[in-house]
Amino acid sequence: MKILLINGSPHNKGNTFLALDEMRKIFDQENIQVGNQPIRGCLGCRVCYRTGKCIIDDLVNRAAGLLEEADGVVVGSPVYFAQANATLVAFLTRLFYSTHFDKTMKVGASVVVARRGGLSATFDELNKFFTLCGMPLASSQYWNSVHGQMPGEALQDPEGLQTMRTLARNMSFLMKSIALGKEKYGLPKKELPHFTNFVC
Repeated sequence: MKILLINGSPHNKGNTFLALDEMRKIFDQENIQVGNQPIRGCLGCRVCYRTGKCIIDDLVNRAAGLLEEADGVVVGSPVYFAQANATLVAFLTRLFYSTHFDKTMKVGASVVVARRGGLSATFDELNKFFTLCGMPLASSQYWNSVHGQMPGEALQDPEGLQTMRTLARNMSFLMKSIALGKEKYGLPKKELPHFTNFVC
């Protein structure tokens, strides 16, 4: 199984890294660092409709191939004002919008880290990228969150770290189960898209 781990923190070895690293030990996969990259937001130019890639040639286009090959994606973010890191959101918006390959049944998981609050709002924000693409969400024994403010404090949250390990095991099981299901039954049948504009 190939898993793409995306670290949305600006800190290479911060608490978000520690949360993802707990999962990486189960997966034995490397992560890509997004949060400290110069990623700009979507321009709304729609060039990707013609080319299948973003007009801004940065980490987004390089990650597109990794996403296409992946069986699952884990996105980790610190919580800022009850939201994900803006750099990460810009990255995910452009990555998911500009790639036209089918993401159906790739497994998604969000991981959020905060000193105290805003975790569930950020968790919900990140999960929307997956659910809009027909990607099942992996769950754990609790919301996929770890607490910690100063670098290294996540290691003092044994329940949060256990949640990460459980999430990694559940995600591995789900990806393997989906692979067996695809082998036997194929992917679910898709209808042609029907887009409704609410402006009459």
